[in-house]
Amino acid sequence: MRLKTSDLKLVYLRQPITGKDDEGHDLAPSWSTAVAIKLNVQSAGGSVNAQVWGQQLKYIKSCKYQGDLINEGVNENWGICLNVSETSDPDYLINSIQTFSDHKNITLELRNHG
Repeated sequence: MRLKTSDLKLVYLRQPITGKDDEGHDLAPSWSTAVAIKLNVQSAGGSVNAQVWGQQLKYIKSCKYQGDLINEGVNENWGICLNVSETSDPDYLINSIQTFSDHKNITLELRNHG
């Protein structure tokens, strides 16, 4: 499967940064430098997604990705700047990643949707 170039959207991937200062206090959560990637982004739909997400389905995006920057078991809960600039906090989080032989299905969930 090859993703159609005209269907790909430029988005920015950002890693969450957490840690402690020299005195052992938790640092305020922040985000790493944005990395540009291209995704095929669609609104999630269908009966299975409706059963899984219920009323929250309107806050979910289904994406396809070909590349090595996002990997299953590594990049869950990383941020995606989909509708905001690369310097802003991400507006979506990676919820799940499913790896197939030639692409990855990625589910995004809107951050701070109430």
